[in-house]
Amino acid sequence: DVQLQASGGGLVQAGGSLRLSCEASGFNFDDYGIGWFRQAPGKEREGVAYISLGSSFSPTYANSVKGRFTISSTNAKDTVYLQMNSLRPEDTAVYYCAAKSEVVIKSEYDYWGQGTQVTVSS
Repeated sequence: DVQLQASGGGLVQAGGSLRLSCEASGFNFDDYGIGWFRQAPGKEREGVAYISLGSSFSPTYANSVKGRFTISSTNAKDTVYLQMNSLRPEDTAVYYCAAKSEVVIKSEYDYWGQGTQVTVSS
């Protein structure tokens, strides 16, 4: 079974840091990319960062987090991290990780993990 397990959320003061983890299993990592998304109350889900697990393409980031967030994976590719620095109250949201096939070109994500809450206090 495919599993994506997001963890690492919590409460942090503005300017602080958190590292989210997405533990993956049950699929061929080299055929997929992992995206981090977030959704704040009353707002639409927003893509935050994306990393290809099977290619050397550079990760991509939403403009709102560029220079502050870094996405990376372990050598085994079974865990993807989202390092979040210089956190702002507007970063408060539930964060999700998701996997998308890079073999079949499409925009939809195939698998989603459960969310992890990030709360940034001012």
